[in-house]
Amino acid sequence: MVTENIASTTTAEEDLESAGQREAKTLQTSGQRKVNLIWEGTQGVIALLITGATVYAVLNGIESNVLSNAFTLIVALYFVRTNHVKVGGVGGTDSR
Repeated sequence: MVTENIASTTTAEEDLESAGQREAKTLQTSGQRKVNLIWEGTQGVIALLITGATVYAVLNGIESNVLSNAFTLIVALYFVRTNHVKVGGVGGTDSR
């Protein structure tokens, strides 16, 4: 069985430019994923530290409005984020 080649609609230079754009987009996406992982990890550590400090303060009878407010704010923002109200990632929008 013999197949015929279809004539190209792009030049070799255009093909290289297209490949370069795809590669750049792949690198950008990969880099953004790494940044997102670092940021999510940092947020998790902060949330755990504030939660631990709040539990410690409650168990030891230490009252701190600043710590209480920080805990409330962090938990509220965490639930807002995990409720998918905010869409993150590469090329995402701020809200649905």
